[in-house]
Amino acid sequence: MSTNTPVGTAARPLRIAVVGSGPAGVYAADILTKSEAVKSGELTVSIDLFDRYPAPYGLIRYGVAPDHPRIKGIVNALHKVLDRGDIRFFGNVDYGTDLTLEDLRTHYDAVIFATGAIKDADLNIPGIELEGSYGGADFVSWYDGHPDVSREWPLDAKEIAVIGNGNVALDVARMLSKHADDLLVSEIPDNVYAGLKSSPVTDVHVFGRRGPAQVKFTPLELRELSHSKDVDIILYAEDFEFDAESDRQIQSNNQTKTMVGTLTNWIAEQPEDLSELTASRRLHLHFLHSPVEVYDDAEAPGRVAGIKFERTELDGTGNARGTGEVVDYPVQAVYRAIGYFGSSLPEVEFDHSKGVVPNDGGRVLDASGAHVPGIYATGWIKRGPVGLIGHTKGDALETVTYLLEDRANLPLAAAPAPGAVVELLENRGVQYTSWEGWLALDAHERSLGEKASAGADSIVRERIKVVPREDMVEISRGGVAAEV
Repeated sequence: MSTNTPVGTAARPLRIAVVGSGPAGVYAADILTKSEAVKSGELTVSIDLFDRYPAPYGLIRYGVAPDHPRIKGIVNALHKVLDRGDIRFFGNVDYGTDLTLEDLRTHYDAVIFATGAIKDADLNIPGIELEGSYGGADFVSWYDGHPDVSREWPLDAKEIAVIGNGNVALDVARMLSKHADDLLVSEIPDNVYAGLKSSPVTDVHVFGRRGPAQVKFTPLELRELSHSKDVDIILYAEDFEFDAESDRQIQSNNQTKTMVGTLTNWIAEQPEDLSELTASRRLHLHFLHSPVEVYDDAEAPGRVAGIKFERTELDGTGNARGTGEVVDYPVQAVYRAIGYFGSSLPEVEFDHSKGVVPNDGGRVLDASGAHVPGIYATGWIKRGPVGLIGHTKGDALETVTYLLEDRANLPLAAAPAPGAVVELLENRGVQYTSWEGWLALDAHERSLGEKASAGADSIVRERIKVVPREDMVEISRGGVAAEV
């Protein structure tokens, strides 16, 4: 093809690679295809979506509890985008291993990183490294059947502490306290069901540093707690403290008002004598607790025996300060769920203090603070692990807007032919998967659910998630060639 062929035409579309097929990556690709420049015919784009996992959807598949009520709607929306056929999907391709930044620059005019965040944020208190102390994100990866984590998870604790007051903390607490049989209607993998079924847990305690008006979870996640069968929710009157800022938030924010109303209704309906509660498991919600130390004891040295907290009080601004009072909870496991943290990307500048790729509105910056031409970021790797799925759309729109503004000055790919990157992957022996392969894996997981549903327990299982990476790849590639 002549080097004089105008870029962005039907003969030479603007070639864009998106690394990461979670909501951030799919939304960015979708917004590009629906941009005014493309709709008007002024610009033609060709987009390839890469993911290190054999299946698409990123954190929606591997970071959301399987019983989450919104998961189907989000997956359906992402499915519709990728099923149109104008965006190619390449799964089981690891950036930095299977493809380098130089490879992407050779084959694409622009690259958008949408790799999200999968690691736990650190909690630097004594004893956090003891056996029985876990990261909430790691537990989420396990129960969501992440292909790169162990199939086994130690579930031998009767009393458990979960540190955090966000949606992930509630997901972790709900999954730990919910009876395994009630999860069979979800896509829970068989190994996860077996692990949770054998759990001896009786009490799960969730701790937040501030008060009920400052929680970071949302009304939907809070209400989901009350839907667990044979699980009593327990609250404590001494934790219900409200300062001037709390009152302001309750009056000005409907979400805060709803959550505080739900919590206060629950505690009002709670019997004074907790022995009247009859469920076999209890989920305790604690506020105004700041973690101080995880400790072991002489009977089990090196293993979690309990956790200490300093009681806090609100300071009038909605923040909390210590009171000096230390309280102790005997537990045999601790889960920290205080947030996710991004991972660095090879050959891309990284802010290790914030866990993000430095950027200006999505334009990736180098060490000197200058924009790296043709390199962009969106989603959690751009702004940090905050906000809900809806925020990701606006985030992607900002990044795509800047990319389109820059299109006349992008460093053009030397080998932009759509088949060139396929040839590269095949020459390297990369067992990449395709969208058609995902449809085959999707059908296989649904068939597993149908077979299980035909059993004697007559529980309808919509699907059973395949966990081993090698099985996912084999099923995805079984007689299904990637469309190139």
